[in-house]
Amino acid sequence: MPEKPTEQNPHLKQQQPRPKRRVGLWTYIISIVVALGVGVGGTYWFLGRAVTQQIASMQQTNQAMKKVAAVYQTISENYYQPVNANKLANGAINGMVNSLGDKFSEYMDKSETQDLNDTIDSSFSGIGAQVQKAGSYVQIISPIAGTPAKKAGLKPKDVIKAVNGKSIAGKTLTEAVNLMRGKIGTSVKLQVERNGETFNVTLKRAKIPVTTVDYKLVGGKQKIGYVTVSTFSTDTAKEFKAALKALDKQGAKKLVIDMRGNPGGLMTAALKMASMFLKNGKTIMQVQSRDGAAEKYVAGKKYDGGYKVTKPTTVMIDGGSASAAEIFSAALHQSAGVKLVGSKSYGKGTVQTVTSFNDKTEMKITVAKWLTPNGDWINKKGLTPDIVANEPSYASLTIVSKVSDLQAEKVNQNVKTFQQYLKALGVFDGTVNGYFGDSTTAAVKKYQKQAKLTVTGKVDKQTLAKIETALAEKISAHDRAYDAAIKLMSQTQTD
Repeated sequence: MPEKPTEQNPHLKQQQPRPKRRVGLWTYIISIVVALGVGVGGTYWFLGRAVTQQIASMQQTNQAMKKVAAVYQTISENYYQPVNANKLANGAINGMVNSLGDKFSEYMDKSETQDLNDTIDSSFSGIGAQVQKAGSYVQIISPIAGTPAKKAGLKPKDVIKAVNGKSIAGKTLTEAVNLMRGKIGTSVKLQVERNGETFNVTLKRAKIPVTTVDYKLVGGKQKIGYVTVSTFSTDTAKEFKAALKALDKQGAKKLVIDMRGNPGGLMTAALKMASMFLKNGKTIMQVQSRDGAAEKYVAGKKYDGGYKVTKPTTVMIDGGSASAAEIFSAALHQSAGVKLVGSKSYGKGTVQTVTSFNDKTEMKITVAKWLTPNGDWINKKGLTPDIVANEPSYASLTIVSKVSDLQAEKVNQNVKTFQQYLKALGVFDGTVNGYFGDSTTAAVKKYQKQAKLTVTGKVDKQTLAKIETALAEKISAHDRAYDAAIKLMSQTQTD
């Protein structure tokens, strides 16, 4: 969320500042009435059509609210069982928000609001994935680095269909998220769909890491500072600046900023960070309200405190880079000439703000579009990198959910996935068909021999774990986007 607004994808609670309370609808209406009541004779002609339109809008709103009140009263007085007033009110609010058809707008009850506030303080526990509503289910935007979701191999665009054996079809995003959250150390079982294939995975809930920025010096004599940013939270800009200064001390001459898998967060953090790379007065982004007016946010001391970065830089993006990550990347790309490397980003181009109520509930709604410095709206389109470097195909393989499925003569989806693992590791030459036959057994023996395991041709937990680890290491070792970014910076001359 910006200050406030926020462009954040709200739903697996990311850190957000406590929003300023916005003026409520009825307060707004009352203020108009009061304004009209003071000096009516001398001001009405000046306000003209605007006042007429406001009055018409007030009348329309009044009629709508009368209908809502009539339904509320009818249910309260006539339903055959006693009803809870708060439950009715919350249902009405939820209905209004849901009628917008916007997956980023949401009404949160006390518990959900507390979860959000816990997230602001980085104190929540869960699986560590940024999610959004996708039809009847929930889709992962990006797993957060170092969390159970990331370690379990969950990927952007994975669809979560059930939690602990219970379908989440029809549940609100917040309800689904609450099912996945819980005490640190407890387990949660997810049914996940990826590329039309369904599998189960069990994760152990953990505290989501507070640190959002990591860095190291790479590239040998080239001295390239490699910085990863996992989310945009309250302290991210501060952590980012500290990382850049630390790399300065280590002698970094160039920078690679990795925004891959970053689901976004606070717009204010993105503004502060982007401003460090832009000349004062250069546009970071634009926010366009529904009346069509676009407000420009420009680089300057207000955001960066006077700290500027002039080193050659490139930014890495992928399908898990969303919202604030896209704001940062687009700003550097269009206003500082920085090249983007990787694959097309997610494409979230809207801004949310939060209204806080006295009963400790909150409502998050989309209030504007955000545009790139050039005025592009990337919603559902994403940013296209200058240098395309996609992950290898085996990086998107699903997870083997049952070791017991991996037995000779069995035919099932887990066997098919397992065969793809073996093929990616170069030990399987047979046909990937889901049948655990002689060729699969031979491949298992071959791998067990290479890994110095007991050669049996049978798949136990140890063998599967070794294979999964080897595959993860191969994916990391064949990080095409990282290699492309390092190569680009190695070829870039410094002053």
